[in-house]
Amino acid sequence: MSTTSLRQDAYMKLDCEFDDGIASRAAIGLVVLATDHTIEHEWRQLLRQDGVAYYESRLENSPDITPARLAEIESRIAPAVGLLLPGERLDVVAFGCTSASMVIGEERVFERIREARPGIACTTPITAAIAALAALEVRRVALLTPYVRTINDFMRDYIDARGIGVPRVASFEHADDNEVARIDAPSIRSAIAQLAQHDDTDAVFVSCTSLRVASLIPQLEAQTGKPVLSSNFAMAWHALRLAAVRDSEPQLGQLFAV
Repeated sequence: MSTTSLRQDAYMKLDCEFDDGIASRAAIGLVVLATDHTIEHEWRQLLRQDGVAYYESRLENSPDITPARLAEIESRIAPAVGLLLPGERLDVVAFGCTSASMVIGEERVFERIREARPGIACTTPITAAIAALAALEVRRVALLTPYVRTINDFMRDYIDARGIGVPRVASFEHADDNEVARIDAPSIRSAIAQLAQHDDTDAVFVSCTSLRVASLIPQLEAQTGKPVLSSNFAMAWHALRLAAVRDSEPQLGQLFAV
């Protein structure tokens, strides 16, 4: 191939105009755990609104879902956020781990995010779930998780302390995030149906960003007659609302019509 420069008359410097880019309405940052298989896949299905874009960054973590391992994540949050469009506009940053958000504490997660993005609106899956349950006027929620018993007990108390009763808890009890991502749809459908059949629950919340739930929600809500939420589903909704995107999309589920 010739390396000879083009003649001056064969090269053009072009003028151009700029628009607002693909995130003209909202630019959302998403921090994803290194072991998470699911959240990006589900957000691609949910965040399809015109002018909305999200940008993800991954942080190192252990696949073992234990309180000690979850606590280790805190110091890695700010560096991961710092990789999200440095110097460019973001409207919201979402931290993608339900259990770590509770073990570390929501406010401490927000503090770590704001070390890299001062003053930005923030959410986590548990922050979003509490906001979603309030928006749906749910007072008693059944909890479905993949976690071990110690985390389940902590999560039940955490939600209860925020004024929402948790009369029922069910768990697949798997401590490996890579296994959790492979729990199949029939197993999840069956578990949700069993929890929703009880009169002492107004809704079902499926906790864990690795569980594949979002695409099942419209069918499950029609089947059970109750709202069904998941970590990824609630956090996508909350991130949109924090970014002032309030499109009504009932085809996605009851929450997206709020």
